[in-house]
Amino acid sequence: MTPPDIDRDENMIRARLEKLLDRLPALVYRCRIMDKFSFVLEYASKGSMDLLGVSPEELVNSGVNIIERMTHPADYKHLRKVEHDSIVARKPWQIVYRVMLPGGEIKWIRDQGEAIYEEDGTPVYLEGLMTDVSEQKFLEVSLQEENQQLKLSLEKSDHLGCIVGKSEAMRKVYALILKAAETETNVIIYGETGCGKDLVAREIHNYSGRKGAFVPVNCGAIPENLLESEFFGHTRGAFTGATEAKDGFVGAAHNGTLFLDEIGELPINLQVKFLRVLESKTYTPLGSNTPKSSRFRLVAATNRNLGEMVRKNNLRADFYYRINVLAIHLPPLRERKEDIPLLVNAWQNRNGIELRLPHSARVAMAHYDWPGNVRELHNFMDRYATFGPSVAEQLGSAGIETPPVESGMTLEEATRRLERTMILNALDKCRWRRGRAAELLGLNLRTLQRKMKSLGIFAK
Repeated sequence: MTPPDIDRDENMIRARLEKLLDRLPALVYRCRIMDKFSFVLEYASKGSMDLLGVSPEELVNSGVNIIERMTHPADYKHLRKVEHDSIVARKPWQIVYRVMLPGGEIKWIRDQGEAIYEEDGTPVYLEGLMTDVSEQKFLEVSLQEENQQLKLSLEKSDHLGCIVGKSEAMRKVYALILKAAETETNVIIYGETGCGKDLVAREIHNYSGRKGAFVPVNCGAIPENLLESEFFGHTRGAFTGATEAKDGFVGAAHNGTLFLDEIGELPINLQVKFLRVLESKTYTPLGSNTPKSSRFRLVAATNRNLGEMVRKNNLRADFYYRINVLAIHLPPLRERKEDIPLLVNAWQNRNGIELRLPHSARVAMAHYDWPGNVRELHNFMDRYATFGPSVAEQLGSAGIETPPVESGMTLEEATRRLERTMILNALDKCRWRRGRAAELLGLNLRTLQRKMKSLGIFAK
């Protein structure tokens, strides 16, 4: 026989627990499992009133499973299958489905729970938690409908957001952008330098409707000794010079999008740490022992062959497979030259400039391969707007011999000649400190080094 004081203690604990559960903004429930996996509700918390508009007493004493009867007919069969399969597999479940309230309102709820078993393995109870996720789910549905309308309108459109083009190659990119926006899948954007990979990443974020920030990171522009601190943040005093705590890129992208440009530049040791972050969505700032959570969505970009990097052991295979889920290949400008007039018009509208390009210039642009892609096209338009067709005359006073576009020289030759002159001038001005010269030219250091090698410019 159980002593009265033990019974009293158990009753007090049970009462406190029920009081706590009743304060939760959710419905906590317990069902007895009957024959053929039918369920009889034995306990429901007071959260049932806010969630379903039905009191706990009515749910428990009605003699029927009211919650099942409120489940939307289109979702009921799938719900029962998930419950049955989870009970048989002895695993917890989580499912989102619709319920129809007494007043006709429809709500989306997240139902998560698991079965309780006897020693012989017989399932006897279901215990779970139901929460209202209507706001989030209706937003997802709205975005899907909006994206569907966008897909239909794109057949006649010449752009998607700030991305310009109506070639078949770009229409395929647009379709993948909208597909990516509807999911939480990691995305990798492949494309040559200057194609606009950052624009694609930003439009994926914009159309996904995420409430957090879009956080762009150029992985090739951060010194290796600062990478961990920049990504994960640090506490005050974590290292010399850390005079105050700082959030890193991962923390800043909470509920938003983390865009890692030039992801192939991440060193192996950071790939290992970042892989753990991708799997757990938690990270630990330098100098701290307390993990933090960040529900970011990853979009990465590269102009390198990541598969080849894996084969050469410059990229971890597990990291590669984690980021290379949904791939978007952005075509170079030479493969969509029919978009050049649209890009020129977009540049003019953005800058408030109206240019009448002569026929010879337009022909040269159509035959040029644009190794720098859209970025090079914009650079050419900037120079043309400034110097006009007689570039040589306008730059002659500076002692720079540069042929005009209409001099008979091909656009590629003229562009290489002008680039070589501008780079040499910048290097001389910066006393051949390439980092400062790159900044003066609006380039990153790797791009400047690549151009110097291509143009035959060697350090003094």
